[in-house]
Amino acid sequence: MSNVAGASDRGPDHEFIVIGAGLCGLYALHRLLETGRDVIALEAHPGLGGTWYKNRYPGCRFDSESYTYGYSFSADLLQEWDWSEHFAAQPETLRYLNHVADRFHLRRHIRFDSVVRSAVFDDHTSTWTLELGDGQRLTCRFLLTALGLLSAPMKPRIPGIQSFRGVSFHTYDWPEGLDLTGKRVGVIGTGSTGVQIIAELAGRVAGLDVFQLKPNWCAPLNNSPIGAEEMAHIKASYDEIFARCAETPGGFIHGPDRRPFHEVSREERLALWERLYASPGFGIWLGNFRDILLDEDANREFSDFVAGKIRERVHDPVTAEKLIPRDHGFGVHRVPLETGYYEAYNHESVRLVDLEETPIVEINETGVATSAGQFDLDVIVYATGFDAITGSYDRIDFRGRDGVKLRERWADGPTTYLGALIAGFPNLVMLGGPHSASVATNFPRAIETSVDWAAHLFAHVTDLGCNRLECEPGAEKEWTQHIQDLYQRQLLRKAKSWFTGYNPNIPGHDRTRYLIYTGGAPRYRRELDEVAGDGYRGLVFSSPGEVPHLTSTACQREGEQRMRGVEHD
Repeated sequence: MSNVAGASDRGPDHEFIVIGAGLCGLYALHRLLETGRDVIALEAHPGLGGTWYKNRYPGCRFDSESYTYGYSFSADLLQEWDWSEHFAAQPETLRYLNHVADRFHLRRHIRFDSVVRSAVFDDHTSTWTLELGDGQRLTCRFLLTALGLLSAPMKPRIPGIQSFRGVSFHTYDWPEGLDLTGKRVGVIGTGSTGVQIIAELAGRVAGLDVFQLKPNWCAPLNNSPIGAEEMAHIKASYDEIFARCAETPGGFIHGPDRRPFHEVSREERLALWERLYASPGFGIWLGNFRDILLDEDANREFSDFVAGKIRERVHDPVTAEKLIPRDHGFGVHRVPLETGYYEAYNHESVRLVDLEETPIVEINETGVATSAGQFDLDVIVYATGFDAITGSYDRIDFRGRDGVKLRERWADGPTTYLGALIAGFPNLVMLGGPHSASVATNFPRAIETSVDWAAHLFAHVTDLGCNRLECEPGAEKEWTQHIQDLYQRQLLRKAKSWFTGYNPNIPGHDRTRYLIYTGGAPRYRRELDEVAGDGYRGLVFSSPGEVPHLTSTACQREGEQRMRGVEHD
């Protein structure tokens, strides 16, 4: 598709279009409507919720504390919603998001079943033209992406994958009403999703074969109900809770122990670890010694502690050793939080198949064939993850100035300014895109930061009397280098995970790609505030038909002249 004049003489169909109506898109929609903007959201699915609409597999739930995951923008909303568990299950979370949409009258501004196939920028009119799956076209002045970071599911590249005659699916497409009673089930993959499913199915199906690509370090979720008295206390403490989230690198209530690891006695370290292992949530990862994510010796010692816990929980010593990672230390991959995952392997009906020892040869009509033999199955579940962070962008044909394709620009990894803007793609603002803090922190806390910053940016554009914004190539280059430099401080730089863009199922993704901001949420907010405080340093503002790249000051002068002309007339 070449660049076309998508906007008619009367102007674009909408001032703003938001792609996505998940947690991020809903807040963006609310924030823009609150300021009187003309905005709609396009949602690919029949219902809202994004991640929480699609992921309906058994065991799906938060690993963020429920009361830190909800929106913080409305005091009334905080007081009227009761969470039933410290880590809510998917149905409750989806009910919450639907409640938010109805309470703030957002649903009328969402178009469901609207898959965006392409988005093309018209340099002449400074508008975007979107083509939907049904062939319809919509135009807008400003395009905002609220695309899911884990919404592009990937099946493995295994020979014969289409030949299986039983039921098979990716976890993202879990069939509604599926009854697994009496079934022989195979789960391929042991990441965060696989861990939840395996723990849920163990002992409830006739047989469960777990095909482990590589083991992950997991830690107990330690979930529990929230009673009425505790919920009342939480409601009275929301100011303190969100203040705590705002000051921690991860945006959670868990902040790092900054004491130098080697200056704390072995006895004190073990006491802390025992307490963290028995505590709920990400404290074991994010409330631990900061040095564990930076220092290899510290990481090795703590990894040995967790390995000991795995050996205690898994009865068969051979199976236990297969569940202990050897290629990375604890916390350099995303840590799955589990409930009874290791105990699942104590069931007689559960078998662990180590694919590093006996790789899959093929999928055939009756099941999975490995180098060690055949596993006949009724159901195959692919818990094989996603084309993380950039995958949802690659599935839309974004084209900027001069028809440049975004997927080609990002072939070697994303380049952004602040994780929000892309040089050569005017009037496109990513909300929670690659290189932003939302990817590596408590998602809703970071999303509110990004959306609020974008809302202030658009107010600035309006004040200037302009309707076009773009980041400078130099600013993009500097920010992208900043992202790469931050990686070098972290042990995760050595990891082969979606944090580093590694995915052997995708050509070209078998090497490190710098995808996330690892400087922590407080630092990211400071970066955004400094750019805004400096007159949106690194951005240029203009209007169609005028000088292509006016400075912010020049654009304001143009706006003032237009206003004087209107007053004179």
